[in-house]
Amino acid sequence: MKDKLVIISAPSGAGKSTIVKYLLDSGIKLEFSISATTRKPRINEENGREYYFLSCEEFRQRIETGDFIEWEEVYKEHFYGTLKQEIDRIRLNGNYALFDVDAKGGINLKKIFGQKAISIFLMPPSKKVLEKRLRHRGTDDPVKIRMRLAKVQAEMRLANLFDNIIINNNLDQAVSEVYNVVKSFIDS
Repeated sequence: MKDKLVIISAPSGAGKSTIVKYLLDSGIKLEFSISATTRKPRINEENGREYYFLSCEEFRQRIETGDFIEWEEVYKEHFYGTLKQEIDRIRLNGNYALFDVDAKGGINLKKIFGQKAISIFLMPPSKKVLEKRLRHRGTDDPVKIRMRLAKVQAEMRLANLFDNIIINNNLDQAVSEVYNVVKSFIDS
């Protein structure tokens, strides 16, 4: 059974999803841990693939029954969390869990799993570059972008609580650095 875990955190738009996708395709026996959320699915997102999409009521019920390893209300009425069943599912498949979570979720997971987990924070080169990336990707309206940017400073202040900080100024270089850190951890 695979008991090591990989945690990747970053502000929205810092390249986290791109790097996670690369890691999943890299040949390392990683499997994506699907988070639960109360936010609405984006175009092309499917329940059980990108997220488990739950109503606020369902999410709160699952908190009460102890189904989450960790959870957080990231924005008002927008909950995100890691279901215990995800770790079990991934381990039964013979893989290592790969988490794509916000900074607080990453810190919480690291506290829970300690040395069994490696935590990596992807740092954007600047807030200005991050804002440009968020606007360019076209997945959020201006109000959502402002909400995400308001959260960036607080998330970046948490970076020093991670095992590794990698600045994503050049995507190829950042991908290579993250891959090397993860591969070294898994092989140790």
